[in-house]
Amino acid sequence: MHRRLLPCIVLALASAAPVFTQTAKPPAKKPVSKAAPAATKPVTVHPEMTCPAVLGVGVTTRREFCDVLVGRDPNAGIVIKLPPHRGAVILTFDLHNRETYSEQQVREKRSYAHHTAVIGVLTLDGGLITRAAVDTEFRTAKDLLDRVGGGAGPGGVKAVAPVGSEPIRVEIPEDVDAVSVLGEKLTAVTVNGTESFTAQGRPIAVISNVMIEYRPAPPPRKPPVPKKKK
Repeated sequence: MHRRLLPCIVLALASAAPVFTQTAKPPAKKPVSKAAPAATKPVTVHPEMTCPAVLGVGVTTRREFCDVLVGRDPNAGIVIKLPPHRGAVILTFDLHNRETYSEQQVREKRSYAHHTAVIGVLTLDGGLITRAAVDTEFRTAKDLLDRVGGGAGPGGVKAVAPVGSEPIRVEIPEDVDAVSVLGEKLTAVTVNGTESFTAQGRPIAVISNVMIEYRPAPPPRKPPVPKKKK
């Protein structure tokens, strides 16, 4: 190749090559959307509750214990009211068996009791949400969860006391604004044999530490203020 043609070929190749140092065109900006309102944080509280048969306050735990009665009418049970809420409500409580303590029976080694109590959580119109059970054995005072004040026994305690503690968790549908806890059946095995108790109004279990977790419903919208006529 002739030497005079070489510079011309180099210049032609240089002009045909892409320019990589060119700044790329910035992408189009997306429109800024308004942020969605933050979800209401869940609240955990002691609910408003009606206890038709108060057992009393624990001497050690300071818990309020409420007897669960056998029944068919939800309005006669332990009624737990739910505040205005959005979504499901989580109801939690501790379920206990109830034991009549006798120091004499303990000394005579006749105090053994194996209790299984079954209860139901219902809507106020009678719809069953769930059942729950607590199963315990009792032999001596060490098996008691607590003693309840306000009795005529030594130290001012009642003979009836809670035994065992079964944590219960119930998810309540959004459209329910109150539930009832009712007793269903108690099976007791003692030194005298096995008995079942289903009589209406009989206390067969105890609950304590009732709590609900829920998301508060938004406040109702205020109606627009009518414009004044000129």
